[in-house]
Amino acid sequence: MGVKNLWDVLEQCKKTLPLHHLHNKRVCIDLSCWIVQLQNVNKSHCPINNKLYLASLFHRLRALIALNCSLIFVTDGSIPAIKLCTYRRRLNLRPEAQDGANSHSQNLSSLKRNMGSEFSCMIKEAKLLGLALGIPCLDGIEEAEAQCALLNLESLCDGCFSSDSDTFLFGARTVYRDICLGEGGHVVCYEMDDIERKLGFGRNSLISLALLLGSDYTQGVRGLGLEAACQIVKSVGDNDILRKIALEGLSFTRKKKNSKKQGQVKCNDKETTLSCKVNMNGGIQNSQTDDQYLLVVEAYMSPKCHSADSDVVHRALVQRPFQHEQLQMLCSRFFEWPPEKTDEYILPKIAERDLRRFAYLRSTSSQLDVNIPMKEVPVKCPVSAIIKRRKVHGRECFEVLWEELYGIKSSVVPSDLVVSACPEKIKEFDDKRALEKKNQRKSRPKKSGKQCSLTEIDQKLQHLLLDIELGSESSPMASREVISDQMPTATEVNFMNRDPPIILDSYCRATMLCQETDITAPKHEVIDLLSPSPQVQSRVVSRCTQMNDQHITIIDLSESETERSPEHVRKARELRLFLASIRDDFN
Repeated sequence: MGVKNLWDVLEQCKKTLPLHHLHNKRVCIDLSCWIVQLQNVNKSHCPINNKLYLASLFHRLRALIALNCSLIFVTDGSIPAIKLCTYRRRLNLRPEAQDGANSHSQNLSSLKRNMGSEFSCMIKEAKLLGLALGIPCLDGIEEAEAQCALLNLESLCDGCFSSDSDTFLFGARTVYRDICLGEGGHVVCYEMDDIERKLGFGRNSLISLALLLGSDYTQGVRGLGLEAACQIVKSVGDNDILRKIALEGLSFTRKKKNSKKQGQVKCNDKETTLSCKVNMNGGIQNSQTDDQYLLVVEAYMSPKCHSADSDVVHRALVQRPFQHEQLQMLCSRFFEWPPEKTDEYILPKIAERDLRRFAYLRSTSSQLDVNIPMKEVPVKCPVSAIIKRRKVHGRECFEVLWEELYGIKSSVVPSDLVVSACPEKIKEFDDKRALEKKNQRKSRPKKSGKQCSLTEIDQKLQHLLLDIELGSESSPMASREVISDQMPTATEVNFMNRDPPIILDSYCRATMLCQETDITAPKHEVIDLLSPSPQVQSRVVSRCTQMNDQHITIIDLSESETERSPEHVRKARELRLFLASIRDDFN
């Protein structure tokens, strides 16, 4: 509970922050408060045996783990002696037992909790789940919120998760009251700096409000309203209020006898009725003596906690490893999940956490003007490569390939995280995509007029060769030998050579120029057009060689220009120019 109606006083200091506000922070969790919250949700949906509260806790933890939020569970220890009255009242004990405890609470010692109760068993299960996730647990001496507040006050953590408003009275500076997951996830935050600036209440003033309004340690002043209590505390001031209570008790709250009336005042934009009952001496009635108020002040100012430099606290601050197999076993036991389902839930979050740690390391180094290349960072980058860009709920993301990490291969992470952690990987990805697009453009046929299909090239070559054949027939200097018409036509051109020869395959239909009689057409005929002006010769220089068991004839058309047919010269020149244009296009 904390202080009665204190959250109403602090309402105007409430801030709703996005969930990523917690990334790279260390936060203490009052585990009892979280279990109570989740247990109430559990009761409204299904029996407690289904352990919905524990599954909800698991999802809260994995969301915070993905943000690289270092968590510390803090549990309650013994019940403080000054709280026994409230504790027994909550257990609905008989009034006489309450009165006896109330009159002698200052003489009693703290009471150990029943570790065999149902709630204690729920706490044990939560601790086991946390340890498997690498979350340490600090068992408090008495109040868990007091231990959380001490760690926050000593700057050993950045804030506390607690729904008890008296966390501020123990000295906390930042309190997260609630958390919401999912799309648009956020946390409800209260800062002591805002309380001091907006309301003018420091820690002393909040303890004084607990004395007047009531809390776990005191029943407060009967009949005193919220607005009246705030006005009384403000009128004295934060620096003097506790000293005044120590010297005078609550006598400074006395009213004059003619002040027996009711008044209307405004508190947080709500009308509140004040009704102050005045006793025979003119003071406000209360059910406790001034000495008991001093005990309350002492309980808030000096709670029983582990000191900041104790070994217990140091062990709790050490980072614990993630226990993969232990978590699979617990999820199978608590939720009846197969290992694959557990891995699907937690492994992407563990990988994202490691990437945030890597990004935090690089950003810290850059702040210190130490710019280390990614390959030289002592810790290896967990991202192996970027697969593709993605958009999740309207947010730019990357699907990344992970290094070997508990068997996970790939997952989706926010793009801003990849930018801060490994911008080099993004550059590699963009360069690779640009190269792939360039290669795709090269592989497509050009639409320019100079380009033509292979079929068209084949047809033009055949027509030119046929024209050359026909032109050579008119020359009196040349004799001819025609290959059989039964052979199909095909032309094979080598365009890789600077001046490619024309290869007439055995399937080509061509005419061989030869002075010798009855020369059988070879399987491959090679015409050398290296000369600027290929010439037709009446006397054919034929060289026959045996290559790979095939007979090849090479014909050299390099005789003088006077021995050639004019028509043949023209066709040869056209062929040479055509081949040159093809070579230019392919180059």
